[in-house]
Amino acid sequence: MTKRVVIAMSGGVDSSVAAHFLIEQGYNVIGLFMRLGNTATAPAPDRKTATCCSAEDARDARNVASFLDIPFYVLNFEDEFNGIIEYFCDEYLKGRTPNPCIICNQDLKFGKLLRFADYLKADYVATGHFARIERLKERYILKKGVDVNKDQSYVLFSLDQNQLSRALFPLGNMTKDEVRKKASEVNLKTKDKPESQDICFVTGKSYSDLIVEKVGAEIGPGEFKDTNDNTLGTHDGIHNFTIGQRKGLGIAFGEPRYVVDIDPAQNTVTVGVAEKLFKDTFTVDNVNWISIEKPEMELSASVKIRYKHDAAPATIYPLEQNRVRVKFKQPERAITPGQAAVFYDGDIVIGGGWIER
Repeated sequence: MTKRVVIAMSGGVDSSVAAHFLIEQGYNVIGLFMRLGNTATAPAPDRKTATCCSAEDARDARNVASFLDIPFYVLNFEDEFNGIIEYFCDEYLKGRTPNPCIICNQDLKFGKLLRFADYLKADYVATGHFARIERLKERYILKKGVDVNKDQSYVLFSLDQNQLSRALFPLGNMTKDEVRKKASEVNLKTKDKPESQDICFVTGKSYSDLIVEKVGAEIGPGEFKDTNDNTLGTHDGIHNFTIGQRKGLGIAFGEPRYVVDIDPAQNTVTVGVAEKLFKDTFTVDNVNWISIEKPEMELSASVKIRYKHDAAPATIYPLEQNRVRVKFKQPERAITPGQAAVFYDGDIVIGGGWIER
């Protein structure tokens, strides 16, 4: 019996090629575009990157689905997506740096979309992510995509076994160049479309502008401190800052200074020299174990603390209440609360969680 799959079509080249491959592989494919309330138009022609999920993207997704001759639906997830925007703003007000793409994958693409797949009696949900899934004995294992420059396993760490069992990533064994080449061979409309790298709901404005627009009444000025607790000046709100930031501090120093701590309780931003950014130990909460059961003993792994970070060797020590302590072999720069820490054994994602302050 032919398996049915719902594919999230963003209007970009990756999901377009993924849909093509699923058809080639004999699946009964249904395209779906998630309407998130973002009505931004396409970028100017000289832009090298684009946002995703815009009105222009919806048209591109529909055109590709028509070209591939597959059914196409648009689902309105605006209310659910507003919850992700609220999370984004709330994290900054807590002195943390959020990662909304992970929450979107977890709650929408493999949450709400998976429930829609159930409604259509579909077996799987597919996306254009560069990652791989393998079944090993009784577990579904998440692995890095073969293209090291495009691997997106980091933003998928929170998927559970049920979600992984019903996920398909047709591009996991391909490079980006191979995807572009295939799109040209098939003559897909999206073959030359720019990459989508911006956060899709931050369009035409800065992060801080968006936060002020959403929760401005909760924002107030505070003090800049140095690492000796001396007051250096005032800032316009902790939502403007993230650990490791150097530019845009709004205050001049004799030598380069970086944000090394944000304290929401005191409404202070602490700045220091670059050396103060390096630490070797931190805690991680809400850990999701993928390739193994929750360990009872310490284990060694490579740990990635942001999407563009090169995973570094570390020891992971289990704690109570689904938390762990991570100790790097060498100090790493800008370990940032609110970001994900993802644990790897080679190409295999062991698990991951959220960095605590």
